[in-house]
Amino acid sequence: MQPIIERFLKYVKIDTQSDPNSKTTPSTEKQWLFAEELVDELEEIGLEDVTIDDNAYIMATLPSNVEEEVPVIGFISHFDTSPDFSGTDVNPQIVENYDGKDIVLNALDNIILSPDYFEDLLEYKGQTLITTDGTSLLGADDKAGITEIVTAMEYLIDHPEIKHGKIRIGFTPDEEIGRGAHLFDVDKFGAEWAYTLDGSQIGELEYENFNAASAKVTISGKSVHPGYAKNKMVNAISIATEFLQILPPEETPQHTEGREGFFHVHHLKGGIEHAEFELIVRDHHATLFEKRKQLLCDIAAKLNSVYGDCIALEIKDQYFNMRQKVEPVIHIVDIAKKAMEAVGVTPIIKPIRGGTDGSQLSYMGLPCPNIFAGGHNFHGKYEYVPVESMQKAVEVIVKICEIVATRTT
Repeated sequence: MQPIIERFLKYVKIDTQSDPNSKTTPSTEKQWLFAEELVDELEEIGLEDVTIDDNAYIMATLPSNVEEEVPVIGFISHFDTSPDFSGTDVNPQIVENYDGKDIVLNALDNIILSPDYFEDLLEYKGQTLITTDGTSLLGADDKAGITEIVTAMEYLIDHPEIKHGKIRIGFTPDEEIGRGAHLFDVDKFGAEWAYTLDGSQIGELEYENFNAASAKVTISGKSVHPGYAKNKMVNAISIATEFLQILPPEETPQHTEGREGFFHVHHLKGGIEHAEFELIVRDHHATLFEKRKQLLCDIAAKLNSVYGDCIALEIKDQYFNMRQKVEPVIHIVDIAKKAMEAVGVTPIIKPIRGGTDGSQLSYMGLPCPNIFAGGHNFHGKYEYVPVESMQKAVEVIVKICEIVATRTT
């Protein structure tokens, strides 16, 4: 447990927040600091072919120790943290033998991590939790995944009696802003399939995710003195409000679950002459996904016919459901399931209500289900991770490598 804790704490104290407004890769210079230190560590523990490219994508190899030709597999995580909440001056707190009661993250600001609100906490009574101090996110998304992969590789190096084929590992920047796999060199990686360690609670095993698009609505109005505005003023704020009121109110993140899709408005600003808002569109079902995008087009067309072509709508596809690419090779999910069961973890197979590098990688030719990394409440001050969950993730990685070593190509 202690090496996992020490490695994780070292990782999360380095600020690696990504920036959606940046045009570079990585999107922030500070990601380089972590990437370069990680490269040094991979070489120190004995991995081979350790490389980092011009965009900070890291790859390394654990050579096979079996004579038979077995599939080359990979494990992948991202090292950036979310721009949704501060990632600066992360000061983790360790709660040993958690008693199931409220955890005071920050007494001064009365920030409490409570099982009354976060019921999952009660599943970890008696375990060791790592939390924030209430002033930043923790960074378990996805430095827990990196910790687990590096620790598993170090364990296999230190225990050559455990048989495994060639293992490739990869660490990427900018996943949190949807660009983590954009410049990933699948051919260079050279794996038949891979697993991302980027899930949440212990046991999660996911091979389907949302189809995703972003949309931006820009509205041009006309400002006229309100005392003389009849039939002249075009209020962009009012039109934006009307547009949003047409969207189905029950199809938002706070009202949906499972495979239910949604519209999510995340930015809104404007005045009388100009207003704009941005939203994301999500659905697991491809046909319903297309219908959601069409609804935005239909609303824009309807309001343009009323107010005179004042609305500009821009829709961009972001990623697609990886189920289509993973189901034809479903044995890779079965292997992960078998590995979990072998180390005493109950698999929780469910769709991801979000995205993952594995989605894009699957469409790039690298089928890539997602495995739990153990964290909870990502992207905010209530984020925490049980150390025992990270330990089990390490065991799952090692067991997957063992199982694959019994499969000849």
